[in-house]
Amino acid sequence: MNYTVTQVNNYIKGMFEQDCMLNNIYVRGEVSNCKYHSSGHIYFTLKDEYGQIACVMFAGMRRGLSFHMTEGQSVIVYGKVAIYERDGKYQLYASSIEPDGMGLLYMRFEELKKILSLKGYFDEDKKKAIPMYATKIGVITASTGAALQDIINITKRRNPYVNLYLFPTQVQGEGAAEKIASAIRKMDTYNLDVCIVGRGGGSIEDLWAFNEKVVATAVYECNTPIISAVGHETDTTIIDYVADLRAPTPSAAAELAVFDYKAFETKLNNYKNQLNSRMDNIINNKRLMLDNMSVRLDHLGPSYKIMQLRQYLTDLYDKLDDSMKRVLVGKRHELDLYIEKLNALSPLNRLKSGYGLVYDLDNKPVCSINNIKCDDEINIALIDGNIKAKVTDVKKNNYSWNK
Repeated sequence: MNYTVTQVNNYIKGMFEQDCMLNNIYVRGEVSNCKYHSSGHIYFTLKDEYGQIACVMFAGMRRGLSFHMTEGQSVIVYGKVAIYERDGKYQLYASSIEPDGMGLLYMRFEELKKILSLKGYFDEDKKKAIPMYATKIGVITASTGAALQDIINITKRRNPYVNLYLFPTQVQGEGAAEKIASAIRKMDTYNLDVCIVGRGGGSIEDLWAFNEKVVATAVYECNTPIISAVGHETDTTIIDYVADLRAPTPSAAAELAVFDYKAFETKLNNYKNQLNSRMDNIINNKRLMLDNMSVRLDHLGPSYKIMQLRQYLTDLYDKLDDSMKRVLVGKRHELDLYIEKLNALSPLNRLKSGYGLVYDLDNKPVCSINNIKCDDEINIALIDGNIKAKVTDVKKNNYSWNK
């Protein structure tokens, strides 16, 4: 008969639930790989010399937890063992956790930490500054680890002009501490700008080589600035306290050690563009100001005033000329009227119509018959000449011109 995976897991789950001992059990062990999740759950491994079991304490059970669990700490966990059906793995579901004294590794860690602190290994005034523009960077880690690849990738992305010098070494297991210390001393002879010492994450046992005194001493005596990058952000080792700078991860160490040339180049270009834009604005504003001042200077200068006065004189001349023309036109018109009137009154014009002027011998006009008598000589002026005549008869009219 065939069974599905889910059926098998459900069957095993039922077996765990029916076992009274597994439903109420106390387990003593050493904490490893402890993770406080953002959801409030705590995931960790409980281990001893020969084995380990996965554990979880859900957020609702943390009210009874009176301390913060750390790597290597010895604890007693009360709860039940059950299967996690999705993964087909069993784990210990903790209801309460009590400290059982510090584990051996944790005790060794704290003891060495105190000794090195008293010796001044952790003093801030002895730490060397990390150069901002490092071009020669050493890397002490496993040649096949993911940490090395992360460092290489980040270095290429941030600054293609940086040279990496790899000092491959064993980073865990027996003899790893001595090999790490030897790599640090060898690296220190290459006159590098800075060195990254570290590895990827792991349990406290996997990272223990970086908690050995021989490694701490090599870092302390090193003349090259060292950035420690051991494990994940929550992992803390002795080398982190001794190093000149601690990075939470190898990737973060590369970002701290490698100057971001491309970002700097982009920033410089932005500054250049901003500077050019501001310079253009300043030049344009100054040019506009200069043009305004030039106009003002032209307006205030003698040449402008002379030009204005010349224009004023020209305007006056035009006005005077116009006025004179108007006066002349008026006077010419008035003269024409007078000429017409004079022409109308001129005796010459009368002469043209056949009239004549009568004068006596004394050239006095004869205006009446009373001023002349028969046989008097008279002069008659016509339009084209004079006639000398003699009066033969004087006859008075019966009507008068004065009526």
